Amino acid sequence: MKSRLSLLFSATAILAVLAGPLAAQETAAQRDARMAWWREARFGMFVHWGLYSGLAGTWDGKPVSKTGGMEWIQNLVKADTDTYAQRAIPLFKPAPGFAREWARLAREAGCRYLVFTTKHHDGFALHDSKVSDFDAGSVLQRDLVREIVEATRAEGLKVGFYHSIIDWHHDQYEYARSTQAPHPLRGTPYPNGTRNHERYIDYLHAQVRELIFNYGPVDVLWWDYSAQDFQGQEAWRAFDLMNMVRARQPGITMNNRLFRSLEAGWKAMGTDGYATQLDPKYGDFITPEQHIPPTGMPGVDWETCMTLNTTWGYSEHDHAWKSDEVLIRNLIDIASKGGNYLLNIGLRADGSVPKETVNSFRAIGAWMRVNGESIYGTSASPFSKLDWGRATRLRDGSAGQGRGRDLLYLHVFDWPKDGRLQVPLASRVGRSWLLADPARRLKVAAAKDQVVITVPAQAPDPIASVVVLELKGEPKTAAVNDR
Repeated sequence: MKSRLSLLFSATAILAVLAGPLAAQETAAQRDARMAWWREARFGMFVHWGLYSGLAGTWDGKPVSKTGGMEWIQNLVKADTDTYAQRAIPLFKPAPGFAREWARLAREAGCRYLVFTTKHHDGFALHDSKVSDFDAGSVLQRDLVREIVEATRAEGLKVGFYHSIIDWHHDQYEYARSTQAPHPLRGTPYPNGTRNHERYIDYLHAQVRELIFNYGPVDVLWWDYSAQDFQGQEAWRAFDLMNMVRARQPGITMNNRLFRSLEAGWKAMGTDGYATQLDPKYGDFITPEQHIPPTGMPGVDWETCMTLNTTWGYSEHDHAWKSDEVLIRNLIDIASKGGNYLLNIGLRADGSVPKETVNSFRAIGAWMRVNGESIYGTSASPFSKLDWGRATRLRDGSAGQGRGRDLLYLHVFDWPKDGRLQVPLASRVGRSWLLADPARRLKVAAAKDQVVITVPAQAPDPIASVVVLELKGEPKTAAVNDR
């Protein structure tokens, strides 16, 4: 372990004390201003990449599994940290300029931000850390975080750091204090005898301090993860950690995974164990994993993180790729419920992107180039159910003096065979058009409980075609609603 840890931690602690409870000091207006870009973005790329990528789901020459999270391979095979490092480090060989490929892919897909793993549960940090020897600087003589940040910013994307707060490598991390948090050696005595968890927390804070001080503006900090029996202030000095981050990065957004309590948006340990409530002092947004909340979370910021196949980290054995239809409709569904979509890619050891991933993100990008305005900056659908698809809403203030327009974007999955799109709406309406053909006006007829839009016989897009409907006043939905 490198020196200067206590010095770095002392500075961290002083910052936290001076800052006070920053989340509690923030007004609602200040929070709205800070969260504005994130709420408008709607779509981001998640990147899982680290030592596990070279193992690619294989151990002792055999697949560990053909499905599931291969970033957890050390835990799945119950390898101690020395054995894991001996196997994984020789395989992890980042190519020059690797980050440019996936940053460009993110931009091409229409992502507005990119969140990548600075350290996963195996404890290997991708930056040049001064408080560790298990990091890219020490092992590869490269600062991979800096390379990724520079590539991401060059594509005009916001930068997010995923950082694991559990650590299977650190020799002072007291894994026995939780019966729920994963660890390759859980249930066995500490190999090095008695441990001092406070020393691990000092190390955790020191590494986070390096990340938030040394790489310019950081837009998202995506923590992972806590257990119900070990979380928050007790496990990580979580409030001190958050205060230190906010003092240095006042514009940052952070998720809720330093905690695992009901107030922090959690009701259970499973990936569907999220709750639909969040006290802002525990984080800015809730993180449903591999799940889309059935009715969204009105009044709460949330982001569904999801894989392209079934694994977060790269596996050469997992071929269960989601179709373009599923991915695009997931994005629409999430936006229609007021959430963000953080779609994951698992990279090979050299940082290259599998062709299936490239094809999926390019398909989303092609759809977004035509229809992106129906996603970015929109709010949740006023309808609780639409038999033919989903809807998003946009209040467009471009007309000035507060007049603007109220637009509904009708995402049609099932194109009407009779050419009549029926919308359960009792509002006064104006013009209508297709995003795929904005110059062509569609005929609109309004009755008491519905609006009927005459659409072309052929859908512009077989996955989702977007019809825009201009409203005159607030949307008044008919009583046909239950999603």
